[in-house]
Amino acid sequence: MLKRINIVLLMVLIILSADNVFADIYKYIDNLGIVHFTNVPTSSKYKLYIKEKKKKILRRISTKKYDAMIRKAQKKYGVEFSLIKAVIKVESDFNPEAVSKKGAKGLMQIMPDNFKSLAVKDPFNPSQNIMGGVLYLQRLLKRYEYKLPLVLAAYNAGPEAVDKYKNIPPYEETQNYVKKVMETYSQYKKS
Repeated sequence: MLKRINIVLLMVLIILSADNVFADIYKYIDNLGIVHFTNVPTSSKYKLYIKEKKKKILRRISTKKYDAMIRKAQKKYGVEFSLIKAVIKVESDFNPEAVSKKGAKGLMQIMPDNFKSLAVKDPFNPSQNIMGGVLYLQRLLKRYEYKLPLVLAAYNAGPEAVDKYKNIPPYEETQNYVKKVMETYSQYKKS
């Protein structure tokens, strides 16, 4: 009876601390009904029980490592820190090596056609990518008179699409993008 209580308590602890789990957990029930847990299975009898979650603590640290670069771009181009960070979060989730299906590259997902005009030689260089992306944001902010939904729509779908519709284009991807960046921007402003 005591073993079963311990097993239940162990399972509750695992579930409650799932956000801090840093390894896959495997489970095996032997012939006597005893439940075994491990992160290093020693036989094929062990089956995956809990899949490793992303290391949230490390993710928070990794997002902060770009703050100095973001502040530098903020000062140079006058674009709000929280907005820059929100765009990076939504565009690449702070992955400097991100490449989209359409070929956009780096933290701020800059299209190859824009590299030259934004002075980006290496789109995977975080500093160059942030500077180029923020310069592009600054240009869009001026072009659309600081109407943020239009700026974000143009960042995602291109200025031509926003100009054509004189509004956020009726593209589901762009509409979802604008909403997501606005929500993320709001969260960053509060923190």
